[in-house]
Amino acid sequence: MRYGVFVPAAAMLLVAAGPALAAQGTFEISGGLGAGEASAPLPGSTVLYGETSRRVVEFATDLPPGTVLVKTDERRLYYVLPGGRAIMYGVGVGRDGFAWSGTAVVSRKAEWPDWRPPQEMIEREAGRGRVIPQFMAGGPDNPLGARAIYIGDTEYRIHGTAQPWSIGRAMSSGCIRLLNEEVIDLYERVEVGALVVVE
Repeated sequence: MRYGVFVPAAAMLLVAAGPALAAQGTFEISGGLGAGEASAPLPGSTVLYGETSRRVVEFATDLPPGTVLVKTDERRLYYVLPGGRAIMYGVGVGRDGFAWSGTAVVSRKAEWPDWRPPQEMIEREAGRGRVIPQFMAGGPDNPLGARAIYIGDTEYRIHGTAQPWSIGRAMSSGCIRLLNEEVIDLYERVEVGALVVVE
């Protein structure tokens, strides 16, 4: 089984999903080329600056309870509950050229995580005239926010943000962003080893 999205030539990375998913296959990530401008929020979005979007919704799925499902086009994350329900959160997602899809597991979790951006990001941002540090200690101004949920052996995370206005937009380098208060809620619910599906 494979999950994938169209990517420009030479921009594709094939990432093994780790031993826990060896039987389930691999997934593809797009990114690194053609990074566009940040998008506007989706029309009809209920996520506004300073507001919470979290709520329990009816949600029919074959995915097991405890699964994290990200619907990129909707800019929504669903934490699957028993009984045909889920907790829905508004999220920010990867901008053009940094969108991805696939299946992995939660490999670890961290409170007020440190940020070590990949060298590729440092060089890319330097080319745009923006200097970013090689390391930033965890704290309120850290781009990863209050909590981080690490996805498999990738560089991608589900994390909080110090930029709440980015929720509902496609503007990250591939990570999934939530309001800090909402990522704390999700962090308390999700377990290491839980299935993560990004569509």
